[in-house]
Amino acid sequence: MRRAVCPGSFDPVTNGHIDIITRASTLFDEVVVAVGVNKSKKRLFTADERISMLTEACADYDNVRIDSFDGLLTDFCKDHGIHAIVKGLRAVSDFDYELQMAQMNSSLADIETVFVPTSPEYSFLASSLVKEVATFGGDVSSLVPPFVLQRLTERLAEQRDDAV
Repeated sequence: MRRAVCPGSFDPVTNGHIDIITRASTLFDEVVVAVGVNKSKKRLFTADERISMLTEACADYDNVRIDSFDGLLTDFCKDHGIHAIVKGLRAVSDFDYELQMAQMNSSLADIETVFVPTSPEYSFLASSLVKEVATFGGDVSSLVPPFVLQRLTERLAEQRDDAV
């Protein structure tokens, strides 16, 4: 069985993430979407909330499952019998960073990295930009699934209320 992992923070999941996951699901028998849990980083959504959103976003894909990991991705891959990492590339700057990461990962374990170019309509898209634009009232409805937009809007409203 050809198994791959699509790792990320997914804070929040965007249409760009879903595009890469969808395309990976056609290339591999099983795709594990792995939510990175780094307790030292401040996230807008908890790991459980991000897993919930991804579970809903990927519900139509029989060969996609959602999991989480902390520590090294290569350890997660070894523990789950995964030999491929799928990474979306938006720009040359992504490639520079991801190539170094791929080489490091392959030095740590028997793992190949597969680079999938992002669809042109998502080439600018990043969770951090979605959060920033939404924080200042910009329209991000075309960048995230509707249920993510609702949760994002609610969370930002909670933060505004807490700040008052």
